[in-house]
Amino acid sequence: IQPSPAELVTKVGDYLAAGYRRIKMKIQPGHDYDYLWAVREAYPNAMLMADANSAYRLSDLPLLKRLDDLHLTMIEQPLGADDLVEHAALQAELATALCLDESINSLADAATMAKLGSGRIINVKVARVGGLSAAKRIQDFASQHGLECWCGGMLATGIGRAFDLAVATLPGFTLPNDISAAARYFDQDITTPPVTLNGAMIDVPTQVGLGFEVDQAALAKFTTQTVQVNR
Repeated sequence: IQPSPAELVTKVGDYLAAGYRRIKMKIQPGHDYDYLWAVREAYPNAMLMADANSAYRLSDLPLLKRLDDLHLTMIEQPLGADDLVEHAALQAELATALCLDESINSLADAATMAKLGSGRIINVKVARVGGLSAAKRIQDFASQHGLECWCGGMLATGIGRAFDLAVATLPGFTLPNDISAAARYFDQDITTPPVTLNGAMIDVPTQVGLGFEVDQAALAKFTTQTVQVNR
């Protein structure tokens, strides 16, 4: 969240110039419609979404309905993580798709979402849902029930990004994923080669395994403690 709409417009412009094709903007009460409207006016054709991180309540429906005018790709997690019923009530009132993030920790959560109509998109975070197999099961279920998916990155090193890339390239991940270049968060990552943008994309490794090697020198540089486990 930026201090003003003008500063948000500048920040978004910087990332679009760097090659990013989808922009996710954080919102909260008092920092929402005017901020998003300023970006939409400046970049009428950009793929924009808003991430609320559970900052709203169902009583905020009049404000959230105004966001329909901005033609967002989605509004992510507007209500509490446990509020699947209220998300369903909200989705019924909005043209904009709701995306659930923190609400989806398992296949059972995805099934409840689909049954209630709590949203139309799932942000699948590999680490949160329990790994590669769990992420694939959720995506398979979503495809069968008309839900779109994308892979949400976290503040991960290249190792975590490698797992995200493996999931994000599965059939059924139909929206741009949230996997950034390593340099966005780290001056030096611990994998080689580093994850970089190629234009607006990240090249997916084709070799067996993760596709990245651990940079042992970098790992040693950042290691603060080691534990030896004897079998």
